[in-house]
Amino acid sequence: MRYRLAPLYNLGGYLSAACLCLICALITAQIAGRIIDRIAIELGAGRIGLSIPGLAQISGYLLVGASFMGLAYAFINGSHIRVTLIIGRLRPSVRVFFEVFCLSVATALSLYLAWHLYWLLADSIAFNETSYGLINIPLWIPQSVMLTGVLLLCLALIETWVATLIAAVTHPTSFTIDDTGHE
Repeated sequence: MRYRLAPLYNLGGYLSAACLCLICALITAQIAGRIIDRIAIELGAGRIGLSIPGLAQISGYLLVGASFMGLAYAFINGSHIRVTLIIGRLRPSVRVFFEVFCLSVATALSLYLAWHLYWLLADSIAFNETSYGLINIPLWIPQSVMLTGVLLLCLALIETWVATLIAAVTHPTSFTIDDTGHE
């Protein structure tokens, strides 16, 4: 299946990968700082104190970004778990019904999540909420990343839903979707 908004979904995938690389870089820097501190202590120079304050907190927010921004990218590339053992054995006319039903449920649940994330974000902005920890990070930042990732997934699901309906109407007897979710 060709996705018209694939560049947008790919951008989400790249941002997700960037979050993972940033987590890796921060943890590597923290480990290097501890090693340098250990060497300085062994040489008698005393502890230098190279550390990244709030590393666990920052890494947690970056992990949220990696998880949510990669949802649409993973969906369009067939990386989400799909149970095709039963649905693959159905007649095309029945299979399209199950495909549309499953996509409808997934879209409804994603839109429901997006709705509540929007109100969570609005509350965080209205009350100027910040995180607890060494660094006070405004909560609207990770929440807006979550909302953006879920909205991208909603777009991908809606685009797939429409394409599935069009394929079912134009080719009702030869409707097939492979194991990756692509026609």
